[in-house]
Amino acid sequence: MELEGAAALVTGGASGIGLATTELLRAAGARVAVIDVQDVPVAVDLALRCDISVEEEVVSGVRRAHDALGGIDVAVLNAGVGGFGALVDLSSAEWDRVIGVNLRGTFLCLREVGRAMVAGGRGGAVVAVGSISGFLADRMMGHYSVSKAGVAALVRVAARELGPFGIRVNAVAPGTTDTPMFASTTRLPGFRARVAERAALGEIGTPQGVAHAITALLRLDWVTGQVLAADGGVSLWSPIDPAESLGS
Repeated sequence: MELEGAAALVTGGASGIGLATTELLRAAGARVAVIDVQDVPVAVDLALRCDISVEEEVVSGVRRAHDALGGIDVAVLNAGVGGFGALVDLSSAEWDRVIGVNLRGTFLCLREVGRAMVAGGRGGAVVAVGSISGFLADRMMGHYSVSKAGVAALVRVAARELGPFGIRVNAVAPGTTDTPMFASTTRLPGFRARVAERAALGEIGTPQGVAHAITALLRLDWVTGQVLAADGGVSLWSPIDPAESLGS
């Protein structure tokens, strides 16, 4: 997929990974529409206020982006929220809030983008932003982990269904990344240092690092239905690593 001149839609493009991706797409020559609940701090071709958990707003937002850009060639489904709490303490409202944005919202955006790409007849590429929490058992993050596991499954099914139309669907699974969402972990003593130590590359990720993984997946014409961990190797850490007993 050639990004220069492409019509691109980014959800949650006002901050963090979404903002970094928006800037990379613009630098590559793409025309970019952003939908977010926040104001977009950089120049884009179209910026729309949209809560992706609300179906009517998603339908309207994707349609307006399509009309403004003359179609949609690539889409980055990045919008999401975090959550924290033990399963036995979670309210159903908190469960619904996280699932409603991260999984239902991603589905709604994927459905509308898929419809637009199929109708356009020129193929396309979609990358959803999941998380390594979707395949790890992180305590206190059950609803978040479930939502991101669902995104991974959604991407694989969508890749099969949309492949015949020349549309590729993949996901990136970031690990600990220095975004506004990650800033909430400052209340957890020693968390940041511990995660950096356990990452194979020895540090916390950056939004730009994940954004490069996203744009790489958009360009890879023979890759679909895959989930790429863009996490600096933190998900490689094992609690039963025998090398630790040897002092390694």
